[in-house]
Amino acid sequence: MQVIQATLGTFHHFHLARELKSRGYLKQIYSTYPWRRLRREGLPRESVTTFPWLHTSQMVAGRYISIPKSIDRPLGDWIATSFDAWVSRQLSACDAFVSLSGSGSKSGERAQQLGAKYVCDRGSSHARYQQQLLHEEYRRWKVPFAQASSVDREEREYEIADAITVLSEFARRSFIECGVPPEKVYKMLLGVQLEVFRQTAEPPIDSFEVLFAGTVSFRKGIPYLLEGFRRLKHPRKRLRIVGFVPQEIRPYLKTQDLTDIEITGPRSQAELAHMMSQSHALVLPSIEDGFGMVLTQAMACGCPVISTTNTGGPDLYTNGEEGFIIPIRSPEAIHGALQQLAEDSSLRAKMSAASLGKVQSFGGWHQYGENFANFLKRLCGCA
Repeated sequence: MQVIQATLGTFHHFHLARELKSRGYLKQIYSTYPWRRLRREGLPRESVTTFPWLHTSQMVAGRYISIPKSIDRPLGDWIATSFDAWVSRQLSACDAFVSLSGSGSKSGERAQQLGAKYVCDRGSSHARYQQQLLHEEYRRWKVPFAQASSVDREEREYEIADAITVLSEFARRSFIECGVPPEKVYKMLLGVQLEVFRQTAEPPIDSFEVLFAGTVSFRKGIPYLLEGFRRLKHPRKRLRIVGFVPQEIRPYLKTQDLTDIEITGPRSQAELAHMMSQSHALVLPSIEDGFGMVLTQAMACGCPVISTTNTGGPDLYTNGEEGFIIPIRSPEAIHGALQQLAEDSSLRAKMSAASLGKVQSFGGWHQYGENFANFLKRLCGCA
């Protein structure tokens, strides 16, 4: 079996590519990142082909100026469609073509013409479902919401694809609710780098440490986290928010009481693993999240997790055992879960041990690669 992949940037596609390469299945992977960035991904140069000019220019510009969404979003669409058209011209015969959603319309069709099965890999919920949910959320906070112009293009990909892969039952359910046949949508839970994310420290005994990791955004449910944490009663509490802070949420943050809250900006994977090890809980209060890789990362560090139903949490752990599953938009539920953990050290110890045990059953990225390879073999009739 020969597989070609295409992805904007890296996402989880290079984890998959390494696993396919180790099994002798990877023919080529295309990316919009330059080779100097992809060198660290652990694949030989001959297996990687890049289309870096547009995406690299966007990223470099973003480091020095704040690009308005009115410009950045159309620019992102142009990068995706240009990449899609370029990949369609590069493709050669293979058994399966796996493309990140939003950039596989022309290339997916071309792969099918060459005799391959086209797999549309979607990292979030159904594009239209996602937009509707986020539009509601932005309206709640009286923040302008720019409707993505890529929804129609993505729905075209869903229609022509031989299969759609998603990362959680929540995401799979969103496709079914939007009318996609259930038998066309396959769930593929992501792995975790157990060699990087492991318990390296113990949380302090004289304070209560809460962690959030991810883009600091309305989509990630930040307002509900802040309110839930404010309600928490503990003499020495701290919430560390780790991740990029987009311009759109900064005016809101300036209006908030950030006592006992530290916004750190992005941190390296090694730093994040150490912070997870030192935290009593990680909270992922997302309104919409295709998976939430920080959940498995935190669990691998022995950190109890609190996540909403609109994440991969329900696929990963059991409510009340490794952590808590809560409704979206509920500061009350966030507060309740945090208060339980703050007041019950035996519960924290039980959930920490359960998280460490559960994450081992995921099998890291090797199991993800095995599951995906077996799925492709069945799809292509190579099993």
